[in-house]
Amino acid sequence: MSFFNLNKRFWQWFILLLVSFIWGASFILMKRGLESFSPMQLGTMRIFFAFLFLLPLFFQRIKKFKKKYFKHLVIVAIIGNLFPAVLFALAQTKVSSSMAGMLNTMFPLIALIIGAVFYGDKTEKHRIFGIIVGLLGTVGIILSEDSSVENSNILFAGFIVIATLFYAISINEIKFKLSELDGITITVFAFMISGPIAGTYLLFSDFTEALATPNFSINLIYIILLAFGGSAVSVTLFYLLLDYVDVVFASLTTYIIPIFAIFWGVFDGEKITLLQFAFMFVVFIGIYLVNKKKKI
Repeated sequence: MSFFNLNKRFWQWFILLLVSFIWGASFILMKRGLESFSPMQLGTMRIFFAFLFLLPLFFQRIKKFKKKYFKHLVIVAIIGNLFPAVLFALAQTKVSSSMAGMLNTMFPLIALIIGAVFYGDKTEKHRIFGIIVGLLGTVGIILSEDSSVENSNILFAGFIVIATLFYAISINEIKFKLSELDGITITVFAFMISGPIAGTYLLFSDFTEALATPNFSINLIYIILLAFGGSAVSVTLFYLLLDYVDVVFASLTTYIIPIFAIFWGVFDGEKITLLQFAFMFVVFIGIYLVNKKKKI
């Protein structure tokens, strides 16, 4: 990607914000898709359509594949892509978007812990403090919404926690085990593994109830958009970003996503309060602390 010079911090931030913007819309797209399809159908369709979008790139990059990458690519494909897609879809049937967003912000802390314990990654204390500040700001944004967290199903909320854990394992696997491959190649190979698995499930899935819903065609389009933007494009950009930044910086997406999700929610009839803007400022303080250079 010659246009984006990801050695420069400006473009790193641009990609980070763009990915967060796209993923911020994923909750609404999943909500619409679930009006016609089951969670398993939505999750696997998201992966399968993304696989189809990326298939032409596979033939261009097949020469980069080496046997030593396979185990790590399977982890990224299944644990980092397929399982979270299904788990988030399952959670969306019972868990409010606010709870989903709040639980998703656990990702930077979990990624940091897994990186330190299992991959030998070292993180400065001021960055840990920044992550905690950002987490508090994000929780504040979500709790300031009108929807009640108590109404969420605890069991289904657990699906998001598991998905977050899977994401954290995947991002560390990419950073520390697949560093020889570029982000686009990792994305393509990962979906070449998860795509056929998702397609096999869909082949034997019953779409009778989905076809009977009034907005079947429109909801299918929402899922295609989710697959193209929320998976194929955004995952590619995210993995590409990992070639140039550390895990902590990349995981900041989970703090920014709820901010964009609020603005996306305006199109769905929701309102933004001054209190939410105040908590957004807290999030930005956390982001600043994470990226502040340590004085020597």
